Amino acid sequence: MTDLQTIVTLLVFAGVILLIAFDVVDLVVAALLGASVLIVSGILTQQDIQNSLRTSEGMVALLFGGMVVARTLAPTGIFDKAGSLILRATKGSGKRFLLLLIGFVAPICAFLPNATTVILVAPIIIRVAIALEVDFVGPMILTAIVSNTAGLLTLVGDPATFLVGSSIGMTFGQYLRSASLGGLLALLGLIPLLPRLLPDVWCAQRVLPADLHSEPIKQPMLCAAALTVMGLMIALFLFGEDLPHRVVPPGVAIVAAALALLAIYSTKVEPVEKVLQDIDWKTLIFLICAFWLVESITKSGILNVFSRYLHAWLGTELLLVGLVMLAGIGILSSILANTPVVAASIIMIKSYLVVAQLVPEEAMGVNFTDWPAATLPVFLAMMYGATLGGNSTLIGAAANVVSAGICAKQGRRVTFVTFLRYGIPIALCQLGIAALYVLAFSYFHGR
Repeated sequence: MTDLQTIVTLLVFAGVILLIAFDVVDLVVAALLGASVLIVSGILTQQDIQNSLRTSEGMVALLFGGMVVARTLAPTGIFDKAGSLILRATKGSGKRFLLLLIGFVAPICAFLPNATTVILVAPIIIRVAIALEVDFVGPMILTAIVSNTAGLLTLVGDPATFLVGSSIGMTFGQYLRSASLGGLLALLGLIPLLPRLLPDVWCAQRVLPADLHSEPIKQPMLCAAALTVMGLMIALFLFGEDLPHRVVPPGVAIVAAALALLAIYSTKVEPVEKVLQDIDWKTLIFLICAFWLVESITKSGILNVFSRYLHAWLGTELLLVGLVMLAGIGILSSILANTPVVAASIIMIKSYLVVAQLVPEEAMGVNFTDWPAATLPVFLAMMYGATLGGNSTLIGAAANVVSAGICAKQGRRVTFVTFLRYGIPIALCQLGIAALYVLAFSYFHGR
């Protein structure tokens, strides 16, 4: 790539970020426009697009499958029933509401796409907030942040986490043993911040109507089938890679999507086309375009330059490298969607490890899995930095954008600055917790 093409690539990349950050155009339009400029100028070739699709296909399949399974549950009424139960469980207390919100959203987002989960649980959160006579904007932003953070509980909970884990051949079980605890600590770190960030909700106390009743399940057959598919999906996430014919998480998601659509078709509750129309294609298209932009950055060679600088400055102090990556990716994930940021960072770190002669040149390939144990804290730091850094701004994660869109439809626009007031304190606290976990993990893992 020539110097002029490199400059154009950086300008396009920066332009897309600014268009999204200042809400000039829709984020998908901005990403498509950026990719179009790169294609027309000859910077992004057909081969580059194919390379990008190979990198993103697993993540897109994982998201798509989770979206289909989650959408299949929508007409069953199970979320309406959950909303009634949560409202009753609050006993009119805003404090109970916020704590129940975390306890309800987190387990779902450990296995289902964050953005889709926000769409499904939003009516519940808004209904309870209105019943408690509090503004629903804060709880909705909290829902997005909890959904992102809970993605760290499992390998498949967040696209950025899955990208890092799959790039080093980490299995579902290995992730649970090495990384899940850090995600749990980051999630628990939210609780002490709630009274300060959401004081009106936290202190709210209302008298609820005495005749509150639990909503019934509308489609019991479909509900049973969908929950069975979800249970099978989780089981395959846990044990699929140990089967004779290894079933990786993206494959599991596609199998689950097929079975969920079969359940919809068999029960005749609604047409299959309606389910597919409601899939969050906007998020999927944005992520694919973002990967194209990252591919152009990778092609420019800028990441290789950064990897050499990283080696020149920090040598082979891997723990320090990990902490620098946690902070750096955390910052970058606040100004651009975290998934493409971590995709670019993986390439840079692999290049750094090759330059540092800690791994062979083959490590740049997709099938290399013989990573030294000392490199694991670096990859963990990348996971935490991408996911938790994405909590800080409106555009940091897809769930944030979805949450703001739902609030806008309800007549309450969430601006970039509004989200910052909640996101920045939470992200700083969580990144600090993650840094301490990486330090502790490195200490005990290295003994």
